[in-house]
Amino acid sequence: MFRTFSEVEDYIANMHTTKTIALCGAHENIALEAVVRAKRKGFINAILLGDEEKIIDLLAHMEEDPAEYQIIHAPRGKSAAMKAVQSVRDGRADILMKGLLQSAEFLTPIMMPSTGLFSEGSQLNEATVFYYPERNGFVFAGDCALNIAPSVEEKIRIINNLVDFARAFGAGEVKVAAVSALEKVNSEMPSTGVANQLAQMEWEEGIIVEGPFALDNALDAAAAEHKGIESRVAGKADILLMPEILSGNVVVRKKLCKVRSRGIYNQRVTGTLSPK
Repeated sequence: MFRTFSEVEDYIANMHTTKTIALCGAHENIALEAVVRAKRKGFINAILLGDEEKIIDLLAHMEEDPAEYQIIHAPRGKSAAMKAVQSVRDGRADILMKGLLQSAEFLTPIMMPSTGLFSEGSQLNEATVFYYPERNGFVFAGDCALNIAPSVEEKIRIINNLVDFARAFGAGEVKVAAVSALEKVNSEMPSTGVANQLAQMEWEEGIIVEGPFALDNALDAAAAEHKGIESRVAGKADILLMPEILSGNVVVRKKLCKVRSRGIYNQRVTGTLSPK
């Protein structure tokens, strides 16, 4: 199993495979810098969709030759996203990436029934990958940015998506912590009951779902022991299933601020996942 982002990069480099990214809203330095970095390493080719003049100017500041990129002038976010989705459908691109445009503009063309990338009934969700230094490995969290208040059925699909994602990083048995604010079911806090309901379900071999857990005892074995929690997941969670978008978004942003100030965090990766 991969434990660091450097290991992931080394693996990709050794594959000697190049994918094409379609970056929507490419006239933004952070996203464009990430694409340029990957291209310099030989991982990708890139289609850049956005304000052509601004893209060229940014590339010049990065000492990149614009002729090395396919640049499509699409200054409006919706138009850029539609063209990017079409490039995937046509086989000209393999991966979509969001730059400077609204999330709704990016997601709407993806979810269109006839011209998008997902069939009816598909589950789309966000995933965040953390490097967790105390464990020297990855922790996966979701949904932190897309589904506002997922139902039980949606959470089941989100869990399966996150498990598939973790296994793409080499995970074997996957431990899922259904997170809430308490470790016990409380009728006044519905998320605790949902977590318990998910924990009582039968899951396929190699998937352990337990909950509810507070965030600390999901990740920290000492915190779990202090609370007297005996569990196969407590303190060992590979996946944090968030109760709703607010909690997930706050946790992700707080963690990013904390780890950046400590200088111990490599990268944050977010993405969208389809169901099995």
